[in-house]
Amino acid sequence: MNASTPVFEESIENIGAGVMGRNMFGPIGGGAWGDEQWTGWWGDNPPYHYHVFVLTHHARDPVEMEGGTTYHFVTDGIESALEQAKKAAGGKDVMLWGGGHVARQYLAAGLLDELELHVVPVLLGGGSRLLDNLGDADVRLEQVRAVEAPGVTHLKYRILPGAPS
Repeated sequence: MNASTPVFEESIENIGAGVMGRNMFGPIGGGAWGDEQWTGWWGDNPPYHYHVFVLTHHARDPVEMEGGTTYHFVTDGIESALEQAKKAAGGKDVMLWGGGHVARQYLAAGLLDELELHVVPVLLGGGSRLLDNLGDADVRLEQVRAVEAPGVTHLKYRILPGAPS
């Protein structure tokens, strides 16, 4: 156990459903799903154990996995995915698992309450920038926590209301 353990445990203790981008589910790339047998990067028993709503442009029937994870594929936008996830969560929290492009869309739309970042000093050479291209969004963050642990810094922010228009 290190300083990351309580951060991780706190972040998952009240999750009832999740939302993720298509690339976090897999496979990466455009076009249709290809192999309909593909059930994601996470193996037969994904770590979620609740309903996960995958944002995509490509429809697909839900995929039920071991351990209680069911992937639902949402083609009608971030608001729809969030609404479906809230309903499935039954009063518990909805976790947005990313990636960066998806998180940026929710942040720009004012649909996040908190933002948790886990900063690891690894240069991947690509990916999407979380805080770029937020349009007219007036995003204000209040730091709630910063925890340094071996190889990672955990940052948590509360999203504050933007300036009145």
